[in-house]
Amino acid sequence: MIRTKATIFITIMILAAAFVSGCTAPKEEQITELNIGYQPSTHQIAHMTAMEKGWWAEDLAPFGIEGINEHEFPTGTPEMHSMLAGDLDIAYVGAAPVISALSSGLDAKIVAGVQTQGSNLVVRPEINYTGPQDLKGLKIATFPAGTIQDTLLRSWLEENNINPEVDLDIHAMGPGDAITAISAGQVDAVFLPHPAPTIIESEGNGVSVMASGEMSPNHACCVLVVSGKLIRENPDMVEQIVRTHIKATEYNKDNIDEASEIFAAKTDWDVENVDKSLTDWDGVWISDPNQIVDSTVGYTTVQYDLGYIDKPLKQEDIFDLSFFEAVMG
Repeated sequence: MIRTKATIFITIMILAAAFVSGCTAPKEEQITELNIGYQPSTHQIAHMTAMEKGWWAEDLAPFGIEGINEHEFPTGTPEMHSMLAGDLDIAYVGAAPVISALSSGLDAKIVAGVQTQGSNLVVRPEINYTGPQDLKGLKIATFPAGTIQDTLLRSWLEENNINPEVDLDIHAMGPGDAITAISAGQVDAVFLPHPAPTIIESEGNGVSVMASGEMSPNHACCVLVVSGKLIRENPDMVEQIVRTHIKATEYNKDNIDEASEIFAAKTDWDVENVDKSLTDWDGVWISDPNQIVDSTVGYTTVQYDLGYIDKPLKQEDIFDLSFFEAVMG
């Protein structure tokens, strides 16, 4: 039987479609779980509130997310190591360790601010502190190299003509170990994020003598980081992540007592100490990343000078402001 031209054309089209379909790469596997990193600090209560209220699960369910896995880290250094290994999709973390990780090849961007300031220098009660020069010869515990606290402390010491490598002894510790060390007299001072300074003072083991905002006014501290893979493959989901973060941040501002209770329940800290910490600290919860761009980019120069990174980074290396702008637009 002789085929008509129309029949031949249709047959060719069907075969071509089948060929193209067979050669097309399979679609990316649907993401059903997200891994979020955070630290047990009042700086990052936005994550805790979103988790406690069920907002992460509820807001991300329309995108196919069936599970939210949270991972607690003592400081930003191991948290960023975990993100570099591909184990985290989202991180609440200090801006400084993000810079170190980006310089080591991390595929991620800061998409929102979380908080500014909020750390304190605390010295043992018997130390007569009148100014930075009194720190010479002391042992000071703070977070590991490349973190916000380490970066700020070393920069501030150098600004006051104190060589952090020669004039004193800086020990890298997480918050729990540092609280124990100053309580036992193993170190003379600590520079830690809240609520640790209030905990130490409440136990009579130290006196706060300097807030981080006095060292560097309005400095960037914690940020919201999302993996590059999630940004490229699921931009609508990332926009919702930013939206949920903003919702939790604003809720905490309007309901500080409840935010304090959520944090205390999450960390087993005494709620009265948490309340006092949130009253005494100079920290500010934020979500707008534009507020911390200059400060964060400035950290890259500090870390370069300290020898932590090979070269300073630019804004576009660190931030993706488009998601916040889309939410607020």
